[in-house]
Amino acid sequence: MLQPSSKYQRATLSLCLAALLGGCSLAPDYHRPESPVPGDWPTQPKVQFGSAAGQVTLSEQPASAVAPASTVPAADIGWREFFRDPRLQALIELALANNRDLRVAVESVEEARAQYGVQRGAQWPSIGAGIDGTRQRMPPNMRVGGEDSPSVTSSYQAGVGMTSFEIDLFGRLRSLSDAAYQTYLASEQSQRSVHITLVGAVAQAYFNMRAADVQLDLTRKTLAARQESYNLVKRRFDGGVASEMELNQSKSLLDSASADLAQLARLRAQSVNALTVLVGVPLPDDLPAPAEFGRDQLLATVPGGLPSDLLERRPDIMAAENNLKSANANIGAARAAFFPTISLTGMLGVASPSLGTLFRGGQGAWSFSPSITTPIFAGGSIREGLNLANARNNIAVAQYEQTIQQAFQEVSDALAGEATYGAQVESLRSLQDSTARTLELSNLRYVNGIDSYLQVQSAQVDYFNAQLSLVQAGLAALNNRVALYKALGGGWSEITPTASNANGASGGNPADTGATTPGTSATPPSGS
Repeated sequence: MLQPSSKYQRATLSLCLAALLGGCSLAPDYHRPESPVPGDWPTQPKVQFGSAAGQVTLSEQPASAVAPASTVPAADIGWREFFRDPRLQALIELALANNRDLRVAVESVEEARAQYGVQRGAQWPSIGAGIDGTRQRMPPNMRVGGEDSPSVTSSYQAGVGMTSFEIDLFGRLRSLSDAAYQTYLASEQSQRSVHITLVGAVAQAYFNMRAADVQLDLTRKTLAARQESYNLVKRRFDGGVASEMELNQSKSLLDSASADLAQLARLRAQSVNALTVLVGVPLPDDLPAPAEFGRDQLLATVPGGLPSDLLERRPDIMAAENNLKSANANIGAARAAFFPTISLTGMLGVASPSLGTLFRGGQGAWSFSPSITTPIFAGGSIREGLNLANARNNIAVAQYEQTIQQAFQEVSDALAGEATYGAQVESLRSLQDSTARTLELSNLRYVNGIDSYLQVQSAQVDYFNAQLSLVQAGLAALNNRVALYKALGGGWSEITPTASNANGASGGNPADTGATTPGTSATPPSGS
C-alpha cells in the first residue's frame, strides 16, 4: 500500500509531466504566402510637350522616376511634415482627438486585448478559497450506521480549492490563446488603418472645401462680369443696335452663372459638413491662417519604395496576416479536439461535522479528482470542426492575398496620377490662357460690329469652364498625392524621425493651378 508521501510525490510528478507535455501544439507551422504581385511597380506614362505648339509625345517611364527613392520611407514621413498647411495640421489634430470612428477603433483594440486575456487565463488553474456546509435529514433505512444513527447530520468544509482545470496536453488551449492574441494584434493594426484613413480623409475634405471656395469666388466674379455684359447689351438693344437674340444670349449667360453659383454654394456647404463630421467637433473660429490653395500644401514628392515594403508598412496587410495566423492557430485547436481531455479538481483545507470544531487541530482534509475523457462518437462534429478551421484558414489566405493586391493597385493608380497630373494641369493652364485671349478678341470684334454676340457667349463659356477645370485638376492632383501617401502607409506618425530630410523636399507642385485672378473671368465688352 502506498504511503501518503508516495501519493503526493506521484501526483506532483504527474502534474509536472502534464505541464511539460502541455507545451505541445498541433497547429501547422506558419509560412507566409507568396506575394501575389510583381516585385516592382508598373511603368508609368510620360507626357512631354515639345517646343512647337501642339507638339506632344506620350512614352513610358519607370515608377522610380515618378516617386524616387528616399532615405525616409513614405510610411515614416510624419503628417505634420507632409501636410504643410497650418490650418490643415490643426484640423487633423482635432480629428485625431475627437473622431468617433477612431474612438470605436481604439475601444475595439481594448475589447480584443481583454478577450485575449480571458482566453490566456483559461490555460491556468482557477483557485479560490471558500467555506461551505451541508445539513441533511435521511430516513432510517438510509442512514449511515443504521436506524440508531442521528436523523440529521451536518458537515462543514473550508479551504482552498481548484476548479476543473484542463491540462493542455495537446495544445488546444494554447492554440486558442494564440488565435486570440493574433486577433488582438490585428485589431491594433486595424486601429492604425483607421488612423491613417482619417488623416487622409480630413486632408481630402479640407482640399475639397478650399477648392469649393476658389470655384465659388470664380463664379461670383463671373456673375458680376456677366451682369455688366448683360447691362451693356441691354443698352445697345434699347438703342436699336443689338438684336433681341443677342439680349437673350447675354441673359442666358447670366442665368447660367446664377445656377452655377447656387450649385457651388451647395457643394461648399456640404464639404464643410463632411469636414465637420470627420473632425468630430464644430470647426473652431481660431484656426491658424491657411496656406494659399495649391501652393505649399504638401511635400513635393512621395518616395515609392518597392511593393515588398507594403508587407511591413501597410497596417491593413499586417492585420490580414495576423488574421491568417489566427486561423492557422485555430486549426491546432480543432486538431486537439480529436484527442483525450484531462482535467483536475482538488481541495486542500479542513472538514468537520460541526462548525465549532472546523478549525481545530487534526481536521485537515484534501481531495484530488483527476478525470480523462476521450471522444468516441460525436456525429462527425469534431471532424467537421477541423474542416471548418481549414476552410477559414483558406479564406484568410485569399483575403491576405487580396489585401496585398488591393494595396498594389492603390499605389499603382496613385503613381499613374503622379505621372500625368502635372501634364494635365500644364495643358489646362495653357487652355485657360488661350480661352482668355479668345474672349478678349471676341469682345473687340463684337464691339466693332464684326461678329455677333454668339461668339462672345461661346468664348465666355469656354473661359469659365477652363478656369473651373484648372481648379478641379489641381484639386485632383492634391488628393492623388494624399492617396499615394496613404497607400504607402503614411499618416500614422506625427513627426518624421528625420524631419530635416522631409522638409528639405522641394519642387513644383502639380496642384499649383496658377489660375488667373478670378476677377478677369468674364471681361465685359469695352465701352460698358
